[in-house]
Amino acid sequence: MSFEMRAAVLHAPRTPLTIENIGGLPLTSNDVTVRIKAAGLCHTDLEVIEGSLRYPMPIVLGHEAAGVVEEVGPQAKGVAVGDHVILSWNPHCGHCFYCDRELPILCETYLAEGPKAVAFDGESRVSLSDGGDLRQLMFLGAFAEYCVVPAQQAIVVPKEIPFDRACLIGCGVMTGVGGALNVASIEYGSVVMVIGCGAVGLSAVQGARLAGAGEIIAVDLDDAKLALAAKLGATTLVNAKRDDVVAIAKGKTAGRGVDTVLEAAGSPVAFGLSVEAVRPGGEVIWLGKTDVTSEVAFRWGALMGEKRIRRSSYGGARPARDFPMLARAYLDGKLFLDELITRHIKLDEINDGFAALKAGEAIRSVVMF
Repeated sequence: MSFEMRAAVLHAPRTPLTIENIGGLPLTSNDVTVRIKAAGLCHTDLEVIEGSLRYPMPIVLGHEAAGVVEEVGPQAKGVAVGDHVILSWNPHCGHCFYCDRELPILCETYLAEGPKAVAFDGESRVSLSDGGDLRQLMFLGAFAEYCVVPAQQAIVVPKEIPFDRACLIGCGVMTGVGGALNVASIEYGSVVMVIGCGAVGLSAVQGARLAGAGEIIAVDLDDAKLALAAKLGATTLVNAKRDDVVAIAKGKTAGRGVDTVLEAAGSPVAFGLSVEAVRPGGEVIWLGKTDVTSEVAFRWGALMGEKRIRRSSYGGARPARDFPMLARAYLDGKLFLDELITRHIKLDEINDGFAALKAGEAIRSVVMF
């Protein structure tokens, strides 16, 4: 049945989100209704607000969330009422060209429906209070009291992990840790550089540590973020305002360059540094991103030497496998999430939260419902 809930709605780029009552539409047979308990403010949401990532509007943002299952469709599998879940923003069909090649992030249905800002079946699960069209970011729209999603997007995790920590796994942590563990080929004792120490970069630092890297060089422009990187596993701290990043990479490796670069800053300068700092035969994983219409220039010689360069959107995520593993790593004291949370806010404070994110004052602000 239909229901009413509060949500943060963006009606136009470069305008504040408005908190309003919206309609939740009935779930289909494969859906579940999740009461959202916590949702993180991510740079992707900010890109939609700023207009550099373009979606139909009005739209409910939010794609990094955790909550409790309250209703289950008759054909929904693998989840039950009362389960604690982390939401995945990468539903996939499981049988298209890319799914058959173990690339669910490129699922043909996912790529076709994603830009429309609807659910995976092409229909929206939300509406404006007057019944008008309303879209939902990345198959979720989690800045709302409820989300109605296909069961495959609700990943059950241990109830012991707090919701504010669990929600981070849904995007930033998965992307960073997964970039190191699933996408990169980090060998025990290797030298890894992480450029950018926001939520994704700090998670990449931890992924490199978990992979057994012998040296982890953290690069940022903010000494406070670098200090946090040291707490999470970085062994060398480089402030790019003062230090020569490439010289330090070569100085640590007898002139070769680092074995792996995990780029998480999302700027043309960082992309350029990533290919200059890596050794011949090494690998570069781009986790950050810039406006899709932008052009980024490189020194051609920096791309030579059999270097392997790959862009990854979600850290090679297989949510049903990875979310419970990351939750367990947190509970076992191996993965640090508390340190990523700058502050907790109410839904009504969400515009202040995004202002802090834009200003670089927050790693993660988390909306608590």
